[in-house]
Amino acid sequence: MTGVPELPGAVGITALRVYDWEAADGLCGGSPHVHLCCTEGYVVVGGTGRVQTLTTRAAGSAGFHPPRAGGFAETPLRPGDVVWFTPGTIHRAVNDGDLHVVALMQNSGLPEAGDAVLTLPPEHLADRSTYERAVALNGSVERARARRDLAVEGFTLLRERTEAGDPVALEEFFAAAAALVRPQLAGWRERWEQGAAAVSRRTGEQIAALEAGDHSHLRDAAVARMEEPAPVTLGVCGRLSPYDPSRLALG
Repeated sequence: MTGVPELPGAVGITALRVYDWEAADGLCGGSPHVHLCCTEGYVVVGGTGRVQTLTTRAAGSAGFHPPRAGGFAETPLRPGDVVWFTPGTIHRAVNDGDLHVVALMQNSGLPEAGDAVLTLPPEHLADRSTYERAVALNGSVERARARRDLAVEGFTLLRERTEAGDPVALEEFFAAAAALVRPQLAGWRERWEQGAAAVSRRTGEQIAALEAGDHSHLRDAAVARMEEPAPVTLGVCGRLSPYDPSRLALG
């Protein structure tokens, strides 16, 4: 076996310290956004907070409940909690006190490699160049905070329209988001094919081998370990510490 084994299921893992910047509504936290192809999960490892969500069809916010009519909801985030949300869930991480989570992301971390569209006001979603100008960071904390505030503004508008019974508010946003990511889809497919799809195929091959009495793949066993990296990136929701196995080498 060569190189470092991929993370289970070819997921992406990132330590996230949610921003403690206060927004116009008095809440601290990150930028509301949506993923179009990936489920994302939070494992809460410290502090307290909430995840605000806006959907067309949402699950109950506490425990496991049957689906209910869509709309706005809040789910508490406390140490030990695991919360996850599927594509189309507009979500906003709210930091009520030193919130620190480990984010699990489908498809080799695709949500941090393009599968995220912020809930900016409609005029900033008109085309790709307009959107990119609005979300550009240029390594600036001030720009990260400004785009967060812009996303909260758009999120508030979507929430108000949805709660007022507007049936097209979310559909308009989803259509704009889908158009914005269309130029990236070939790259997304390549990441999926080389990551999650390849891992799934390998499992099928291993099952077939075991059925045939061949257990030779067990001789390729390996162990890998990563310490939490330093926060190096200003992300959508906070300061990110991505776990990247490709930077390791087996001893």
